[in-house]
Amino acid sequence: MVDFSTYLEDALTALKQDGMLLYPSDTIWGIGCDARSTQAVEAIYRLKQREDSKALICLVSNREMLETYVGKIPEALLPYLTESRPTTVIYPAINGGSNRLCAEDGSVGIRIAQDDFCQELIQALGAPLVSTSANVSGEASPSNYQEISPQILSGVDHIVPLRQNETQTQASRIIRLQNDNSIAILRP
Repeated sequence: MVDFSTYLEDALTALKQDGMLLYPSDTIWGIGCDARSTQAVEAIYRLKQREDSKALICLVSNREMLETYVGKIPEALLPYLTESRPTTVIYPAINGGSNRLCAEDGSVGIRIAQDDFCQELIQALGAPLVSTSANVSGEASPSNYQEISPQILSGVDHIVPLRQNETQTQASRIIRLQNDNSIAILRP
């Protein structure tokens, strides 16, 4: 087991100061912040040059944290949450967090992190972590650290120095939990 204590301390310091992180996730490299910080969420939108109408997703560390924000999880959703493939779920609504994380219809995307570092960071923060691809909107998502643009590298407050030589190209599956608790697959 890797000791993430130094990495966690530095990342938490940035997050607690409303800062933005560049970090490896269970999918691709991401830009993140404390999901409760409207100031940091706004900074991510500016850095990515992202349209206001495009919502950001959040990572939680486990099912218990997820239920804190979305309530009881419907049975139909459980198989998707227990698979080894990272799956982002669009929920109809959320309790807490920045309103900037919600889409125009009030929905929000959340994924249970499968990456050990991300899980420990979210647990230590005690809140969801915003997670969006480490690219300017409209540009290709980087498959490794070396592909991240200088604009993104210089625009974040802290870069987590882990797994910078690995390639990761698999984005998460995206599904939507409908109001009737049925599931719609948006990205297989």
